[in-house]
Amino acid sequence: MRMTTLRLVTYNVHKCRGIDWRVRPARIVRVLREIDADVIAIQEILAGQSAYIAAELGMSHVFGIARQHAGQDYGNAVLSRFPIVSSTTQDLTIRRREPRICLRADIAVEHTMLCLFAVHLGTSYLERRQQVAKLMSAEVLGSTALSGPRVVVGDFNEWTRGLVTRTLSHHFESADIAYHLKRTRTYPGILPIMHLDHVYYDPELKLEGMHLHRSGTALRASDHLPLVAEFVV
Repeated sequence: MRMTTLRLVTYNVHKCRGIDWRVRPARIVRVLREIDADVIAIQEILAGQSAYIAAELGMSHVFGIARQHAGQDYGNAVLSRFPIVSSTTQDLTIRRREPRICLRADIAVEHTMLCLFAVHLGTSYLERRQQVAKLMSAEVLGSTALSGPRVVVGDFNEWTRGLVTRTLSHHFESADIAYHLKRTRTYPGILPIMHLDHVYYDPELKLEGMHLHRSGTALRASDHLPLVAEFVV
């Protein structure tokens, strides 16, 4: 069987606003060019920004709307060098909290259909408890219509080993940053005190390695750093 190496990135770009408070989508493009990824899951991005970044990188992309920000669509995006066959958006919003979504993209990686779920969960503990139940439902991660291995990535806003972490770690393989990165904290990029960005995956995939991309440009471009995972599909 032919094996394919896949470089996947999850990146909260903070609306392309860097730590200098300048909005610079071109700076995010430079960071992603440094990484040279095959598939990119982006959180906290405007629709126009995701279209611009995808065009600059020559990648296909899909966008999931969570809400409006300054009159523009705002949410999650997935960019890919491989064909994106289909995409859907699942509402994870909890009443009286900020709108949140899960963006699913089915990506044809050679002869495998990769089911990528890009999420950005809420900041409240009780909010996340309800959101993980929605994620594990038959409409999202538990769907019988899924035709390939699943990868769940994004900013989970959980800095302790809470219910979200325990639930997803029970149902999926969890990329252990302590093993791959020799650290337990990734956020914020300049002086990490929390671990918010995660990668979960089905055992059909083999995780070859993982790293935080810590270039000078990446340290300025967003308060998060890109988390890069190398898979064999």
